Amino acid sequence: MKTYPYLIACEHCDTVYQRFAVTSGEVARCRRCSAALYRASLLDVDRWLALTVASAIAFVIANACPVIRISVHGRHNEATLWDAIAALAHSSAFPIAALAAFSIIVAPVLQIALLGWVLGFARVGRRSPGFSQVMRLLIHLRPWCMVEVCMLGTLVAAIKLSSFLQVLPGVGIWGMAVLMALLALIANRDMRWLWDLAAQPQGNGVRA
Repeated sequence: MKTYPYLIACEHCDTVYQRFAVTSGEVARCRRCSAALYRASLLDVDRWLALTVASAIAFVIANACPVIRISVHGRHNEATLWDAIAALAHSSAFPIAALAAFSIIVAPVLQIALLGWVLGFARVGRRSPGFSQVMRLLIHLRPWCMVEVCMLGTLVAAIKLSSFLQVLPGVGIWGMAVLMALLALIANRDMRWLWDLAAQPQGNGVRA
């Protein structure tokens, strides 16, 4: 069984183990409390990177295209995520606008860019510059990415407005739905296996 020259601690009972390789479908569990320590990644580097690129495309669509279109008495108006944040920023709700901008725009784009940076180097069997700092930042960004909250809020607002206005979904809302699903796949996975790259000599290949 292949082992790595670094340790992992159980999040529940703090028991420390030496990390070892697991194959697809296997889960490493704590001997003391049976909690899951880590799982084998079901995505290899190529698939993970491809999904990350797809997330970047979905992010552009979600932010560049209108989310909803409102029609009343023959007049139409469209709104993007940027329009909604700008409207909040020009009102008394500026702190909410700043928080919304960070959670639905800044945090997701940082997650996508940083993960693409790491995976791009991992694909050629190299450790990316600033690897440790990037990995820690990715972990800290996870709780701040709230695309699903924005999606839910948009749907609730559209349903309420539809009672007295004609509300049509825009291309942006479909982009947001795809982005929400892709972020769940690429950013919420166990990324500990990427640290295996840091323990290998430069130039060695990486396997999920």
